[in-house]
Amino acid sequence: MIVKTVEFDWNPNYSIFASRGFLQSVSDQFGWIGGFDHGGKMVCILPYTIIKKGPVKMARFRVETIKMVSEFTKQQETEFLNLIINILRKLKVDVIIPASTNCIFRTYPEKAKAAPYGSHIIELNQTEEILWKNIHQKHRNVIRNAEKKGVKIVEGPEYLEVAYNLIKETFQRSKMKLMNFSSFKKMINGLGNFVKIMVAEHDGSVQACAVIPFSLYRAYYLYGGTATRPLTGSMNYLQWRSIIDFKLMGVQSYDFCGARIAPDKDSKAARLIMYKERFGGKLHVGYMWKYSINPIKSFIYNFGVKILRGGDIVDAEHHKLSLFRFYGSDEIEKGN
Repeated sequence: MIVKTVEFDWNPNYSIFASRGFLQSVSDQFGWIGGFDHGGKMVCILPYTIIKKGPVKMARFRVETIKMVSEFTKQQETEFLNLIINILRKLKVDVIIPASTNCIFRTYPEKAKAAPYGSHIIELNQTEEILWKNIHQKHRNVIRNAEKKGVKIVEGPEYLEVAYNLIKETFQRSKMKLMNFSSFKKMINGLGNFVKIMVAEHDGSVQACAVIPFSLYRAYYLYGGTATRPLTGSMNYLQWRSIIDFKLMGVQSYDFCGARIAPDKDSKAARLIMYKERFGGKLHVGYMWKYSINPIKSFIYNFGVKILRGGDIVDAEHHKLSLFRFYGSDEIEKGN
């Protein structure tokens, strides 16, 4: 296989996170790496962004490897990922850090540190009746409750600041940090017309919100927030309405963006997975990974993220890798 940087003529049949508008909204340095067979045909492409923090230059992927041909195999993808390391090395990248939570790779390069990870995805080519039937009874009950009590779902760019403030408050309750409003607004503007900002209101008070980038390929529940004590079912109702809206728009699938594999049963991660899976999506399982290119600067990154957050997602989940390989994705999804 031959790999090289390329230009990409994006259209809505691909993930919105592969578009120039989005990539340049989150990084000043970005691009696409294409993989070509020996006949010169492009078989895959991978968008990348590069961010510099202090002395460390980091590459991050915002969407997984995009297949350009149907017969692109897992083995070919492994070869492709092995080869892109040299491309990023030439771009003076020091470390490849874990991808965003919507980005689930089906494989990873040799010498990478990897961890199993997944995401719940609903296929929207089903009838509304089937989509509703697939939702857990408890979710259906609270959705009906919110609708009956008069929760209204509104959307539009005018709700950007309201949504940001609610998301920030929600993050703070979980002791998580959110980018500043200027960066958030820049990212939203980079998505152009391919993002929904949705808000659930009750008696003039905002109960919940969601920021959902999309294209015909997929919609992504990227950010969400709730009031401290929201009306029961407000967020569930917002999710249901967004799922149906995207179905009617012809979007192929709806992604809840991230799920840890086999978390402790009483953990917050387990409760979050239960919430997501009750909407009827299938858990798609693959990998998160990171890669050290410059050992010294990779150490600086790893040390810094350990001090700030106790490590990144790969550090937290890497211990499950051997279990994942031994049982396979079908068994580990069941919590074995």
